[in-house]
Amino acid sequence: MTARPAPQCPVTVRTFTQRLSSTPRGARLARHLAVAQLHAWGIPHGAPPSDAVAAIVAELAANAVTHGRVPGRDFELRLSLVTGSVRVEVTDTRGESRPPAPDAVRAPDPLDERGRGLVLVDVLADRWEVLDHPGPGKTVRAEVDVPGWRSLAGPATGA
Repeated sequence: MTARPAPQCPVTVRTFTQRLSSTPRGARLARHLAVAQLHAWGIPHGAPPSDAVAAIVAELAANAVTHGRVPGRDFELRLSLVTGSVRVEVTDTRGESRPPAPDAVRAPDPLDERGRGLVLVDVLADRWEVLDHPGPGKTVRAEVDVPGWRSLAGPATGA
């Protein structure tokens, strides 16, 4: 009988954090910054993980600006290159307005004008969840698996 290896917690290799204004411009900037940061980490523009992260950041940032906005408070984008994936976290300061849990997301009716954002996140992310944030607010965390991630974990070059 062979012993199974103990499960290990993901190891964070690189991180990027930026606070952005809770405006449509801040949401657009979040997507641009995410794609640029992934490129700096060795995940090129147009690669499937980059495209997935870009769409996820766009949806989560738009939700933070639209549904999680508190006047005068920013939202936060955090990207982490962890063992085998890119983790996206978007934190806003409105804790009472929570999105549905991943298992409760339903596709909207075809004529609905809203409700597609989390469906996209659910399809594009390999895992996602909604977390309470210390103090007021919540964090939506999504992960996209990155094949060949070990080659990205080389020595840090300032990014």
